[in-house]
Amino acid sequence: MGVNEHYNPEIPLVMHIDLNSCFATVEQQARPMLRGRPVAIVNRRTEHTMIVTASYEAKAQGVTLGMKLKDAKKICPGLVGIESDPAKYRFVYHKMMDIMSDYSAHVRMKSIDEGVIDFHEATDTMKRRGLIDIGFEIKQRLRDEIGCAMRCNVGIATNRFLAKTAASLHKPDGLDVIDCKNLRQTYGTLALTDLTGIAHRNEERLNAVGIMTPLHFLDADAQMLKSMVFKSINGYQWHQRLRGWEVDNVDYDLKTAGRQFVLDGYNMPYDQILKRLHHLCEATGKKIRSQGKIARGVLVWATTHKEPGTQKQTGRGGWEEQRGSRYWHARHMATMPFFSDQAIYAQAKHMFANAPPLIRTIGVSVYELSDDNDPQLSLFGDELARERHITSAVDEINDRYGKHVIHSADTLGTGHNVKEKIPFGSTRYL
Repeated sequence: MGVNEHYNPEIPLVMHIDLNSCFATVEQQARPMLRGRPVAIVNRRTEHTMIVTASYEAKAQGVTLGMKLKDAKKICPGLVGIESDPAKYRFVYHKMMDIMSDYSAHVRMKSIDEGVIDFHEATDTMKRRGLIDIGFEIKQRLRDEIGCAMRCNVGIATNRFLAKTAASLHKPDGLDVIDCKNLRQTYGTLALTDLTGIAHRNEERLNAVGIMTPLHFLDADAQMLKSMVFKSINGYQWHQRLRGWEVDNVDYDLKTAGRQFVLDGYNMPYDQILKRLHHLCEATGKKIRSQGKIARGVLVWATTHKEPGTQKQTGRGGWEEQRGSRYWHARHMATMPFFSDQAIYAQAKHMFANAPPLIRTIGVSVYELSDDNDPQLSLFGDELARERHITSAVDEINDRYGKHVIHSADTLGTGHNVKEKIPFGSTRYL
């Protein structure tokens, strides 16, 4: 068998763009005095909060994601902690998407700071320019159109997986290409956990059958990966993915939506916790309506400060031990679909009456989502129609004049406490 016989031989036409330390870099762009200094972004202005992203200057001194700000300052005394500002990051996200859309109609933002351009159906003129030249041009446009502090990594390959891998090779500000000619050489420089999707659990599965490196992984038999390692079709997909064939161009439907919040006080009074829960329910309702969805189920949960001598209980509405805290939850499936803030909160509040004391974190999620235009919804008649008209009017006003212009009087003032988080991951709500 020739070395490249089963590798995708086409010219690389997929580009992955990754903004370097995006949120920290955006703050450095907005505040010139921070440029060249170690910066950490946190979601709450307190020394005990965890870092959600750090600048390269901070990373060079050992600052990592998930580290508490007070601990990070011990190893990096000049570290500047900045509270996150999602409005800035959304602005950069939309500017980045506008730039990318100038090159192909097939653009997909994978997260707020990562995007993919598929050039397979781009114009012949665009393809003839070459993706390397386009990649350097995009880098320059980010600096020209957003700011001189903005940097990005560009990866080019035959599928999304390898393009993302290429974008991680030379941070910050690199540009790399992976194709059938340098595929093995590239894998030879990486560890298994350098591959997107291979964390320690999958690494252990691979190690158990003698796969210790990406090259071992590449050379593994498809049937063995399917039956012995992943025990699903996922094994065959990995066999294809590693060789540069596309298996990840898939859209997944929204299954659940929700919000959570770490309480801003110890042993907070129950009525104040309910106000914050109500705020989360309003945010959750807005999420599903923005996607044209309705729900049938509500899950409410809380973690508490662990008390000594307590017993682990599981089951519906029960307890579980979770990372040093105690986790409580309850769920309810409604007889008819719902989507309004009031309907979500009414169910959440009823279940939360059984919540434990000493709460640390609260959360609410809705599930069993379906499309709002499902013809079967007509079975529920006037009740759903009235709810839809009122809710739509409120959403339209909030969309035009501000996210929290009209809201329940019960949540008055909670917006200062339950602040919007940085939207990692899905970009559905941007």
